[in-house]
Amino acid sequence: MTDVPHILLVNVFFAPFSYGGATVVAEEVARALQRRGAARVSAVSLVARSELAPYAVIRSHVDGIDNYLINMPQGRSKRSFWDNPDVEKALASLIELLKPDLLHAHCVQELGIGVLRAADDAGIPAVLSVHDFWWICERQFMVRIDDVYCGQNPVRIDACKGCVDNFEQARQRFSELSKAAQLADVITYPSRFALDLCEASGLAPGSGVVWENGVSMPGPGFARKQAARRARDTRLSFGFIGGPSQIKGWPIIRAAFKKLDRSDFTVTLVDGSRDGSWWRGHDFSDLPGDWRVVPRFEQDGIDDFYAQIDVLLFMSQWKETFGLSIREALARGIHVIQTDSGGTTEHGAAEPAKLIPIGAGADALLPRLEAALSGDLTQEPRQVTSFEDQAAAFEALIAPLVGR
Repeated sequence: MTDVPHILLVNVFFAPFSYGGATVVAEEVARALQRRGAARVSAVSLVARSELAPYAVIRSHVDGIDNYLINMPQGRSKRSFWDNPDVEKALASLIELLKPDLLHAHCVQELGIGVLRAADDAGIPAVLSVHDFWWICERQFMVRIDDVYCGQNPVRIDACKGCVDNFEQARQRFSELSKAAQLADVITYPSRFALDLCEASGLAPGSGVVWENGVSMPGPGFARKQAARRARDTRLSFGFIGGPSQIKGWPIIRAAFKKLDRSDFTVTLVDGSRDGSWWRGHDFSDLPGDWRVVPRFEQDGIDDFYAQIDVLLFMSQWKETFGLSIREALARGIHVIQTDSGGTTEHGAAEPAKLIPIGAGADALLPRLEAALSGDLTQEPRQVTSFEDQAAAFEALIAPLVGR
């Protein structure tokens, strides 16, 4: 073992191919651990390139981290998306080559549960970080085929018959994922809600701890950018990151704004797609206020986005595990209007009476919009966990596993 532990991080995406909130967390914590001198990090993720042989491994290097990318072929079986012996074999070879002290698995969809078996076979400890409900739900987010939140608590696989294509295969998946999770030395969850639901559903009860996600904190120039924007345009500015889906609450947002009898505000919609397709073809001309769509932003552009808004709309219609954007907004003094959506409320600033129930509709959101337009929303930035804080917590978490 070197002076610092060598961590092999496994996630479906990793820089230079980044996508999704869980990937942001995985990357930022890895970088923070290296900045702190607390660990050396290597990563394993996936790529799909037709010119490469199936399951060939290529290496990239970004921000001081080697990323070993396993090439995934087309035409894989459904089972291989959650248990792929070829990925397991490739990872076992990487473990033998790199000789890490610990494996840290994040989102392993398409990689499969074999990542934990490979660590177990090699005799190295493993931490599994759960970011969504992939381990207890074949559909990953507990959203039914009719785009409505499932609501099971706990999840019982016999109640999933109406959502899955093949119930016997779904039952086998549920059983084998539960068995594989027991191979992890520790399972982390970003919220108490996520931990309680997963463990109640049979996912390695007693192995879980809450490891709260961090966020990118505002830079030294954020307050100046925010003040300059507010000086240029005194209208209240709303922001929405969720995209035009029912489960993220867009129909409710649209219907509520259409009922407003004033137009002295702006709305900024973020297109989180890679190809700018989310809002393509959407017409906002029948809505009051000035509406605009901006491209997705990376972590280095986060201050530029939040400096443009005063209110973040978080109208998720399902109970999520965390809610990264809420913490990003609160850290910058941005007012949040949100639903009572699971782990998204565990930030200390949520007022239970002001949380909008899932399914409440536009009539519940409308008075919140009117109150925002009529009141003083000035608030101080809230104390939230940073990525440096999260990395420090992880360092303490793994110390017993790596003999520190």
